[in-house]
Amino acid sequence: MSAKIQIVLFFYFVFWDKKFLFLLLLMLEHSTSVALASTSHTKEAVSLVESYPAVPLTVDCVIFGFDKNLLKVLLIKSDLAQFAEKYSLLGDNVKSNEDLDDAAHRVLLERTGMKDVYLEQVHSFGKPQRHPGGRVVTTVYASLLNIMHHELSITDHELNWHQIDQLGEMAFDHKEILDVCVHWLQKRIQEHPLAFNLLPKKFSLRQLQNVYEAILNCQLDRRNFRKKFAAMGYLMDTNEMEVNVTHRPGKLYTFDFEAYQQRKKNGVGIDF
Repeated sequence: MSAKIQIVLFFYFVFWDKKFLFLLLLMLEHSTSVALASTSHTKEAVSLVESYPAVPLTVDCVIFGFDKNLLKVLLIKSDLAQFAEKYSLLGDNVKSNEDLDDAAHRVLLERTGMKDVYLEQVHSFGKPQRHPGGRVVTTVYASLLNIMHHELSITDHELNWHQIDQLGEMAFDHKEILDVCVHWLQKRIQEHPLAFNLLPKKFSLRQLQNVYEAILNCQLDRRNFRKKFAAMGYLMDTNEMEVNVTHRPGKLYTFDFEAYQQRKKNGVGIDF
């Protein structure tokens, strides 16, 4: 005896109400038809996906680091014989039941041991010839951090920081990916307060300018740079000076994140 019939008989003997039983039967029939329709739609969707070409999906992490006024990137030696002695980004395939963001954080943890690193999705790369073994599509994530604040607990495959302007040919299309991410970073730092995450809480304008010059890869006019930031109104004078420096001590400032958040609500952020 089916479960549906058992339910109907139960209410029949309990309530002895034909109208109620009729309504109950209609509800049961409707729920059954909905369930069947849902199952049919699911099968249709599964069949459609199975008809798609099987293309591997990977994630790659471009981890930028600022250290001693230099912009660097975290790289490993490729483990593919075709790219022997060439450097590559940190990457791996995406598991079938894994979210892209989760895959990127997993790769970073497994390759470097670093946790709690903010990653932002930048771009996807899918040229048919980008991988020598066949069609592989990769989604790239990037981050910018202060190297002094993040220790590498894993250094397999010669994992290390490398100065960007000294890099040559890389494995796969990773040099192209890196160049795209550098341009992304340069645009971001001109619109968002990324630079201040690389500085101590109290910093000089010289230190701030060093960050911008390292990331933008150019020399900036000292006077114009300071005028721009003074006009934004985000720098708060601490009434303190640098100490133990080899150059003329400069004033120390802090960044007013509260003022930035307020102006950001009105569509005004870092206007560099």
